[in-house]
Amino acid sequence: MKTKTLPLKELSIAEIYNGDKATYEVPIYQRNYAWEKDEISALIQDVYDAYTAKKQTYFIGTLVSFHKGDQVYEVIDGQQRLTTINLVLGALGISLQNKLTYRARKKSNDTIQNIPSFKIDEKDYGIVKGFKYATDAINEIVPKTSQDEFKTYFQHSVHLIHYQVPKDIDLNHYFEIMNSRGEQLEKHEIIKARLIEKLNNADKAKFNRLWEYCSEMNVYIQQKYSSDRSCAIQIFGKSLGDFGYVMDFDALPDVEDNTNTLKISDLINYKGLDTPQNEEDKIDTFQPIIDFSNFLLIVLKITRMEESGFDPTSFNLDDKELIHEFDKVQVDKKFVKRFGFNLLMAKYLLDNYLVHHSNEDDTIENNPWKLQYWQKEGKKGYLKNLDGESDTQNKLVHLLSMFEVSFTARQRKNYLFYCLLYLFRSDDWDIGKYYEFLLGLAEKYFKDVYLVAENLNEINTPKSGSFDNTVLCDNVLDITPHNDNFDFTAIFGDGTVKSKGIPLFVFNYLDYKLWEKYANKLRGERTKEGDKERTEFFAILGCGDFGLKLFEQFYFSRTRRSLEHYYPQANANGENGAPNEEQINCLGNYAMIGSEANSSGSNWSPKTKLDHYLDASGKIKQVSVASIKFMIMMQKCKENQNDRGAGQEWNFDDIKAHQEKMLKVLLG
Repeated sequence: MKTKTLPLKELSIAEIYNGDKATYEVPIYQRNYAWEKDEISALIQDVYDAYTAKKQTYFIGTLVSFHKGDQVYEVIDGQQRLTTINLVLGALGISLQNKLTYRARKKSNDTIQNIPSFKIDEKDYGIVKGFKYATDAINEIVPKTSQDEFKTYFQHSVHLIHYQVPKDIDLNHYFEIMNSRGEQLEKHEIIKARLIEKLNNADKAKFNRLWEYCSEMNVYIQQKYSSDRSCAIQIFGKSLGDFGYVMDFDALPDVEDNTNTLKISDLINYKGLDTPQNEEDKIDTFQPIIDFSNFLLIVLKITRMEESGFDPTSFNLDDKELIHEFDKVQVDKKFVKRFGFNLLMAKYLLDNYLVHHSNEDDTIENNPWKLQYWQKEGKKGYLKNLDGESDTQNKLVHLLSMFEVSFTARQRKNYLFYCLLYLFRSDDWDIGKYYEFLLGLAEKYFKDVYLVAENLNEINTPKSGSFDNTVLCDNVLDITPHNDNFDFTAIFGDGTVKSKGIPLFVFNYLDYKLWEKYANKLRGERTKEGDKERTEFFAILGCGDFGLKLFEQFYFSRTRRSLEHYYPQANANGENGAPNEEQINCLGNYAMIGSEANSSGSNWSPKTKLDHYLDASGKIKQVSVASIKFMIMMQKCKENQNDRGAGQEWNFDDIKAHQEKMLKVLLG
């Protein structure tokens, strides 16, 4: 009997959208376009990395379709990626011969066909936002001098595998098979198979349980092991809140071996022999800050730091390179055991010493970032803050979440690697010392990476390897800033020197420094408006007193994704005292805006923004936890409106004065 196979073809982006005349039709049962900024930016970053690495071909996934005839292909799988490619091509100014359509979705059809003007009455705002994210990501990631070459590379060197489902196949049956069998083996499953085959059966069972428990990134590792109380106590102590009772893989408790001579393919899916959890236990889940594949790369890098001659600057944290990075290692039993133990220890440290996002939504009233460890008392498990309600606890949460919102792409989390490496190498996990390390790391990033022109590309984002080259010196973590030439203006401009862009980290670090000044000077003090300490504090900020509520509620919201001009680009014509376009492109006129602040008002004038955010009594509303700097600019604008004529509430002198105040905070 002949086995039917799915016809497949390797196609470039150009062949998909500008090859033989074709229409790709998204059926009604497919969900609406849903990719957000992080996903779109990650795709463009990955392609740009492949372009700079001069890879002849770069694969970005698969497209599964059903050929309906007349060159119409019904998209079964891959419509989110296909739509994103369409948006990127539009952002690059490439006209398309072939069409992407949405069955029974007039709004989506009209929107995708009217890129970039979107001059239609009813829009699919998911597609509109996606186009903006693609445009912004290209401008942020790809230098202008490279955009023509990048355009060519994206069209001809970026490929997909196109599966065409045979005409006579039962589609319902096909979906059933897809759902039951799932996707092809993940890269981390291949790595698991390679590692586990080096062990004897008893160690295979032990390693497999460790691996499966660690792979659940949204659950505390102690809670996974707590199903076997005796085993958990041996590793984490009686309270299950500590680590250090075992020193290597061999010291880990054995697992009953019922695997006999399981094949590698069996071990991939083998789930171990867990006893049921106590009824009193509640699974405490959270939103992880990294996925398992990228986490494996961080653990591998930590493990290889022990090797003589290892160059950490050549190590790639991109999960697409997972197999390649493991290919560089001489995998034997000794290595597998060392890596396995490091994986367990790293998961404990990640869960208990790094922030994670709760399952709650971001709200003004509630900081969703948590820094907690899990432990058990009797039969009941519960969470505790790392350092209670102390100032150090609060500062740790703000510092760690500051790093996290600055480096959202999971393959760009060098800071996470440095945190874990520091904890791995610490004799004790003292909270005060940990805070000092993080404070030093943030200052090191700012002064020795972002204020060193040689470490930045044409759009002022760090070059590949800049962080490792700066922080890792002879295999040692160096968090002491060595740059004494803090010429911020020369790199980022001040309105008189043209800016090539200011990275988000600078704004996030500035907001942390502003909050830290509040925490050090006023937090816990019953300072009333007009008190000396409070007056001095707001004088440092360069504005009048707008209250302390913003500082009390401030946290680094994941909604702070938009960097907006306070004086809008649309009005920057230099006429009648208004700033010109060059003058507004500097730190003094930028602000982070979160969704709570209604970023749709980015083209509003300063007065319109102010009027929008004033309440009936004339006080500024608590508009957002997204940006302290934004609130300072609004307060200054409010103070100016009574002293000046219409349209003069925020001018270039204000921009310069505000930037000077902010730089004093940044540079200490």
